[in-house]
Amino acid sequence: MTQPRRLALMLALTSILWGCHTVQAEQGFQPVFTQLSFEQPVLVTHAPGYPDLLFVVEQGGQVRYFDRTEPGEQSTLFFDIRDVTDNRLLTGGEQGLLGLAFHPQFQDNGWFYVNYTAAAPRRTVVSRYRLEGDGQWQVNASSETQLLTVPQDFANHNGGMIAFGPDDKLYIGMGDGGSGGDPNHRAQDGRALLGKLLRLNPDGSVPQDNPFVSDPAKADEIWALGLRNPWRFSFDRETGDLWLGDVGQNAIEEINRIERGGNYGWRWYEGSESYKPDERTGSVEVIDPVYEYPHSEGQSVTGGVVFRGPGVDALQGWYLFGDFVSGRMWALNTETTEVISLPEVANPSSFGEDADGNLYVTSYRGTLHQLVDR
Repeated sequence: MTQPRRLALMLALTSILWGCHTVQAEQGFQPVFTQLSFEQPVLVTHAPGYPDLLFVVEQGGQVRYFDRTEPGEQSTLFFDIRDVTDNRLLTGGEQGLLGLAFHPQFQDNGWFYVNYTAAAPRRTVVSRYRLEGDGQWQVNASSETQLLTVPQDFANHNGGMIAFGPDDKLYIGMGDGGSGGDPNHRAQDGRALLGKLLRLNPDGSVPQDNPFVSDPAKADEIWALGLRNPWRFSFDRETGDLWLGDVGQNAIEEINRIERGGNYGWRWYEGSESYKPDERTGSVEVIDPVYEYPHSEGQSVTGGVVFRGPGVDALQGWYLFGDFVSGRMWALNTETTEVISLPEVANPSSFGEDADGNLYVTSYRGTLHQLVDR
């Protein structure tokens, strides 16, 4: 490990062990919409043009929604992926319906996008759907357009997040293909789509300003590479910065600020620590994590959101994230990289915003929680 990398790791660990304090009495995630429950929720989001609605993705294949201003006693089924695709959905573990994104002009065109795991062969599918015409709030069952299909080596590390950036392009998180230690050398392979962050136009074509369009050694779809399992990422609604949590291997979980064409090191590095040389690609120049924490603190980072919403002034501009295994929650100052601890949430699987910027977290156990002053 180089001296700068060793210093970065020491500073991160020092911050964790000595610099964090718990904000139990002031800020935290409070259970909300407690009359509602969900089955293994993995995402909460909102749709452009419908500011009062929240959508919750269930890993088993359903998307449900409700009015956050008048939530009622139960949510409403938006669609079930198993009813609108000819592909067979694979679920369980890290497979299933994993991502949902609404087109920026969803209110006008009715387009939305999903990321799911299909069987025979095992593969990630990113598809576009549309609502029925004539103002019907119903998915057209024959409207699936498969924009991207990526074979998966193993059942784990599927990534799964999809989101539109401020540039109205669709970003797609792809894990390294699974098993452990990236045995098939996907993350640094420029021709492989696994272990990458991808970027597409809404119609599935490749934007010509993608960083590697003119590089014959790398796939046109790639926006950034060297990722292990980018389970959740988000865009800062004020600055447009892309923040991503990359799940670690044996020792370190990391938070990255993604740059165009950036290489984030896996499998040469786990966080800022040397992991395993990848002789097929030779040495690489990589971008260090903004923050990392050891497995004594948690073992599966859930990437979060930079808070820009109302009501919690003390955390304006802080990046909120958590750990799925330990339930620990943190806030990271995006300017100073100071990190503070927040009260725990059991199995936090995703973070999401409503149209006003209120920040929510889904517990995989079936509940929703909102960031508040406690």
